[in-house]
Amino acid sequence: MRNVVLLASLWAAAAAHAAPDLAAAVEIAKGTGCYSCHAAAEKIVGPSFAAIAEKYAGDKEAVASLAQSIQMGSKGKWGRAAMPAHSSLSAQDLKLLARWVLSTKP
Repeated sequence: MRNVVLLASLWAAAAAHAAPDLAAAVEIAKGTGCYSCHAAAEKIVGPSFAAIAEKYAGDKEAVASLAQSIQMGSKGKWGRAAMPAHSSLSAQDLKLLARWVLSTKP
């Protein structure tokens, strides 16, 4: 029985580490204006979160790459519109947002 409890605890810890805190990520996205240009499934000014997740699927460096794009801004990755930099976000919040975007399903 002890092994079952230990395995369940390890599984829960691993799942918590892998899955982004959705509520916190949504609040950061709202607070930084992400929804002004992006939506879950449709293009507004920038690509949908689902399209971003699809583009980066299978990329081992996706979280770091997307976090950098969020922090520094980007231009030309998705057309002519530039994404503004969000340099005031902490490294933790940048990674959280990146993981959240990458977890979006179409």
